[in-house]
Amino acid sequence: MTVHREFVLRDDPRFGHCHASTLLPLPDGDVLAAWFAGSREGADDVAIWLARRTGGGWDAPVKVADEPGLPHWNPALFATGHGEVLLFYKTGHRIPDWRTRVLRSRDGGLSWSAPAELVPGADGAGGRGPVKNKPLRLADGGWLAPASVEEPQSAGGRWDAFTDRSDDGGASWRRSAPVPLDRPAFPGAGVIEPALWESAPGEVRMLLRSSCGRVCRSASHDGGVIWSTARPLDVPNNNSGLDAVRLADGRVVLAHNPVAAEWGARTPLVLSVSEDDGITWRRAVVLEDRPASGPGAIVPDETGVRTDGHSEFSYPAIVPWADGVAVTYTWQRRGIAFVTVSEAVLRRNNESTVNR
Repeated sequence: MTVHREFVLRDDPRFGHCHASTLLPLPDGDVLAAWFAGSREGADDVAIWLARRTGGGWDAPVKVADEPGLPHWNPALFATGHGEVLLFYKTGHRIPDWRTRVLRSRDGGLSWSAPAELVPGADGAGGRGPVKNKPLRLADGGWLAPASVEEPQSAGGRWDAFTDRSDDGGASWRRSAPVPLDRPAFPGAGVIEPALWESAPGEVRMLLRSSCGRVCRSASHDGGVIWSTARPLDVPNNNSGLDAVRLADGRVVLAHNPVAAEWGARTPLVLSVSEDDGITWRRAVVLEDRPASGPGAIVPDETGVRTDGHSEFSYPAIVPWADGVAVTYTWQRRGIAFVTVSEAVLRRNNESTVNR
C-alpha cells in the first residue's frame, strides 16, 4: 500500500487520555514511539510511555518515566548518531514551571538511564531543550533543539520560541535569543513549538505554531544562533502542534491541521509539501478528516467503537521512512496512530486520503 495506517495503541484501559507522540526509526528496522498518558492531561498520574514496532507490529507499551506527584509532558526522541538514543520530556504542574528531563539508552530503547535534568537549575518559563518536536543534528555536528516558553497570564501571557544548541553531545546547551516577532501587529500570545530542518550547512529553517491563525516561518544563517523575524505563511494554523521534515531531495513535508481559527477544531490532519524551502505549500495527503461534533456527542466510528465525538487528530510527529515519510499523531485522545506515506503519493498533484 502507498498509504497505510495502524495503531500504536488504542483504547488502552490504563489511559483516560494519551497525547503528544514522538517517533524514531532505528537502524535495525525497529521503530520507537513515545507519548504521555494518564487519567487526563496535566494530572499527577500522567507518565511517559513507549512502544516498539518490530516486524510483527507494535509491542505492548511500557512506562519509562514517572516521577511521583508530577505530570509529564511532550516527549521527544532523538538519535545521537553515536549509538545512543535520548528521550527528552517535561515535568511540572504548569507550563511556565516546566523542567526538562532526559533519559539515555545505549541499546535502542530496551533500557534507559535514570532521568537527569537537561540544564540544571533551568526551571520556570517552560524549561530548556525540545518542547515538542525532535532536535536536529546539524551538518557541523551540533545539535539544535526547537524550544519555546510561555509566560503565565499574570506576567502577560507572552509566548516566545527559541533554539537550544549543544556542541558537546548534550553535556551543555546554549540558548538563542527569542525568535523576533512584529509584536504590535501580531495578534495573540505569539509563537511556540518550532519544527526545524537544515537546507544547507548552517542554513536552518523553522516553522511555528502561532496565535495568528497561520503557520509562521523563520530562518537562521548561522546554525540557529540568530533568527529572522517570524512571518505568517499562507498556511492555516489552529494554534495546535505541527511537525516538519526535509527529505533527501530537498522537499519539506509538513504535518498539520489546516484550520485558520485560533483554538479551532483539530481536524482534518494533513500532509503538505513544499519545494521552495518552506515558503509555499501544496496539500498532498489527508490523514484524517472527520467533522467535529458538539460537546458530549456520541457517534460510532468506522469500527463500531463509540467515541466522544470530539474528532481530535493532532500533535503529529514526522520522520523520513523508506521512500516517503512516517507519522504518528494523537487519535481522539484515545490512541496513537502510525501512518506511512510513499514517495509516489507525496508527488501526486491531487490529494490522497488514508485508506481506512
